[in-house]
Amino acid sequence: MRWAPEKRTHGSLASLAIAAAAAILLPMGWAVAGAEEPTDDTLRVLVWNVLHGANDVNDGPEKALEIIKAANPDIVLLQESYDIDGERPKFGAWAADQLGWHQHQEPSTHLCVLTPLEVETTFFHHEWHGVGALLKDDRGRSLLAWSIWFDWKHFVGYTLRDAPDSTDEQLLACETEQSGRFKQATALIEHLRAAGQLDADVPLLVGGDFNCPSHLDWTRDTARVFPRRRALPLPVSMAMQRVGLVDVFRTLHPNPLQHPGITWSPMYRGPMPGDEGTPQAFERIDRLYLKNPASEGNRWVLRPIHATVLPEIWEDDTVEVRERSFPSDHGALLVTLRWFQDADAP
Repeated sequence: MRWAPEKRTHGSLASLAIAAAAAILLPMGWAVAGAEEPTDDTLRVLVWNVLHGANDVNDGPEKALEIIKAANPDIVLLQESYDIDGERPKFGAWAADQLGWHQHQEPSTHLCVLTPLEVETTFFHHEWHGVGALLKDDRGRSLLAWSIWFDWKHFVGYTLRDAPDSTDEQLLACETEQSGRFKQATALIEHLRAAGQLDADVPLLVGGDFNCPSHLDWTRDTARVFPRRRALPLPVSMAMQRVGLVDVFRTLHPNPLQHPGITWSPMYRGPMPGDEGTPQAFERIDRLYLKNPASEGNRWVLRPIHATVLPEIWEDDTVEVRERSFPSDHGALLVTLRWFQDADAP
């Protein structure tokens, strides 16, 4: 029996009971403390790189599916939705079948939009860097949702860790010259612009694994606390901000010291596999951005009301990776937004 029907009303007693039951069955830290209960006026989005199709952990796909159930999302923006080991399809397609949901991944190698909402239209930017969909809920409200991933090479946190005397220019070059991240972000933004989606009359969500920190997190104050940060105008997040895409987590939690929102990495907190004594550079590299339509008429818009990162309690890092309960090296960003008609929006 599938976990969810084809159409789901978040405010129903059935959906709330399912979410509560899933949370009870999960280890501490997977349930969502303080989250708004889902209603007809909320939209819940999970942004998650599931790590190699969740294959790196024993029963990883099943564990990842239980986390999705407990999060009770309307949209899951997946990265690394690869083939599951054995005779099973890619993780997103398998999860959609298990849940009775819809998914859009092809022709991407690993990006997937997974949702119980109606998929009106699908979009493709690049097999590695962007797929999207126009979604509609059961009240007729539509939105655009994109899953993205950018280049992992020359991570700026590791560069500063390994070469602490690097100049600001050398660190910024990690984004603009030594990796493809800034070029990939620019190409995605231009694709959205050319498609008219930056000026759409419905909300636009762009979420995924950016593989770089945000300039909102690399500030003078955070550099005093985090030894592998500086106050820098990091170009990928600034490019998103310049076109009106708002960092949802930082909107709700503007102080990066009190709410760092770290997603990299709950799995690898000390040496990476094969390294000896190499410390981690903890960062918020998985993010969700929102752009609402212009204030014209009485359009539907979204306002964020809650955001957290899963797991809220990290497992003991002496537990072997294969035995972990949380099956990814990336934390999962879970955001709740509320629908408003423009005239009533706060």
